[in-house]
Formats: sequence, C-alpha cells, structure tokens
Amino acid sequence: MAAITATAPHAARARDLYNRALVRGWLYFVVLVLFALVLVGGATRLTDSGLSITEWQPIHGVIPPLNDAEWQEEFQRYQQIPQYTELNKGMSIEAFKSIFWWEWVHRILARSVGVVFALPLLFFLATRRIERGLGPKLAGILLLGGLQGAIGWWMVASGLVDRVSVSQYRLATHLTIAALIFTATMVVARGLAPHSEPAAGRSTQRLAGFIVFLALIQIYLGGLVAGLHAGLSYNTWPLMDGKVIPADLLLLKPAWLNFFENPKTVQFVHRLGAYTLFVVALWHMIATWQRQPGTTHARRATLLFLLVLVQASIGIGTLLMQVPLHMALTHQGFAMVVLGFAAAHWRGTKGAYPLPTEIAVRG
Repeated sequence: MAAITATAPHAARARDLYNRALVRGWLYFVVLVLFALVLVGGATRLTDSGLSITEWQPIHGVIPPLNDAEWQEEFQRYQQIPQYTELNKGMSIEAFKSIFWWEWVHRILARSVGVVFALPLLFFLATRRIERGLGPKLAGILLLGGLQGAIGWWMVASGLVDRVSVSQYRLATHLTIAALIFTATMVVARGLAPHSEPAAGRSTQRLAGFIVFLALIQIYLGGLVAGLHAGLSYNTWPLMDGKVIPADLLLLKPAWLNFFENPKTVQFVHRLGAYTLFVVALWHMIATWQRQPGTTHARRATLLFLLVLVQASIGIGTLLMQVPLHMALTHQGFAMVVLGFAAAHWRGTKGAYPLPTEIAVRG
C-alpha cells in the first residue's frame, strides 16, 4: 500500500507532462499556421490583391468560382470599386484571377486558423487536458481570433467605396492584432514547455517583456508604412532625403496627423523604432550576461539580439532595393520570427507554468 501511495504523485506528474506535450504541440502548430497566414497576407497586400473579393461571406465564400459564369460575376463586382475604375480599368479576367486567388487563399487560411484552434480546444477541454487557469487564456485567444475576422472585413471595406486601397489605419490594426494572437499563442505554448533553469531576475524579465512590446509597436509602424506605400520613396540609408533628420516631418496640420498620414514621417518613425529595438536588444544581451553569465537566459538574449540584427539588415536591404516582393515578404516574415522568439524568450525568463501536481502540493 505504501508503495502505491508513493508512486501516485509520480504517475500524476507524468500524466500532466504528457498532456502538456499534447497541448504544446497543438499550439506550436497553430503558431506555424499563423505565420503562414501573415506571409500570405503580406503577399496579398504587395500584389494589390486584397480588394479582389468585394463581399464578406464567411461560409459561402469558402467555395471559389467554379465556371466561367461565376468568374464573370465575381469580376463584375470588382469592376464596381474605385481600384478597378481608377487603377486597373481594362484588366483582363485572367489578370483578375491572379489577384483573386491571393485574397481567397488568405481568407481560407484565416478560416483554417479558427478551425485548427477551436476544434482541438474543444477536444482538450472535453478530455480534461486543459489545466485550471489555462482555459481563460485560450478562450481569450479564440475570441481575439474572431475579432480579427471582423477587423479584416472592416479593413477591406475601407477600400471599396472612396479609396483605391485600404486605410493604413485599418491595415496596421489588422496586422497588429494578428501579431498579438501570434504572441499570445507562443507565450502560452512556451509556458507549457520544460525549463532547464530557474526564472531570471525581475529586471531581466521586465526588459525581455519590453522588447516584445517594442517589436509589436514596430510591426504596427510597419503596417502604416505598408498602407501608405512609404517604403517606395526615400530609398537611401543611413541618410533619409539627404539628412539624418529630414525636413517636412510635420508638414500636415494638426501635427499628430503626420505620424499616421505623412509617408516621410511614418517611414522616419519606423526607422527610429528599428534603432530603438536594436539598442534595447543589445542592452538586454549585455545586461543578462552580466547578471546571469553562461545561463540559458543569457544565450537566448544573445540569439534574440542576432535575430534583431538580421532583421535590421533585411529592412535596410528592402529599402535600398525599393521594396521588391521577395525582400518585402522576407522582411515581414522575419519580423514574425523576431516577435515569436522574443515572446518565447520573455516567457522563458519567467519560467514554466506550475504543474497541477505542484499546485496541489503547495495548497
């Protein structure tokens, strides 16, 4: 009887670790699908394909046009919006199909994320594999995903009446919410992973979290740059328009408008955001090695800085080459790599979530 009693906690711990491995694997798969979704979204924007589907049909929209008559009907809807009448008048139906497929794939992937997240979540809840305290976090991510779908249509709708492209405000919001979902999923998955060392000091944790915040801000600024096509001008570095601080940054009135609608100002602020992220990541690496030399936290901080350095190089190359498709997509994709690793590193400095068996012992 004593032997059975002694092995019970070990069996419970093994069961908890197994369940965590299942849930963690599912969440990492969600992260990969989200990464693909952001890349396809970037390609959709860069090919000016985002307005090719002019209706929001969450269910019926899964089925693309299947014959010539349906393609003509879809094309006729597109011909009613300003992007066609002012920019693409005379476009052939074959050219329309090429932009239609980008947007269709983007929407299908977005729907797939919902299915890939919701169905396993229901299964894990039904089989009691979701730990107490984890349910609200996962439910929050699911709700944020539903909101993101509505924001996506809100973004598209901004380009259907009076504009030839979507609003940069709405594009930046859409991209940032996607990044938030990506970050939250990564943080929860990393919290369920085994950690080889104790949590880092509070100052290290706070600085790691601040880097995640800066990365999110930088992605928002990148969305504004994309929405205004601001990367297509002032394609020099390190000077911008021949100066360290270019003129006419506050040309629009009121002054705050320049930070959202003046392409020069928006690109300059995006550059400043990149410099800030670079300096803070460098500071974090040095400080972590000083406080906890040779630890996993210090090694992760080093890798994070190197990733930021690579991303800065890609950004400069994209600018100097005047934003070719392959470079722009690489820049956007690697931004998500930096964000994902920063989020995992931040959670790593805090340590894993306590196991249910550990909580029971403490209680």
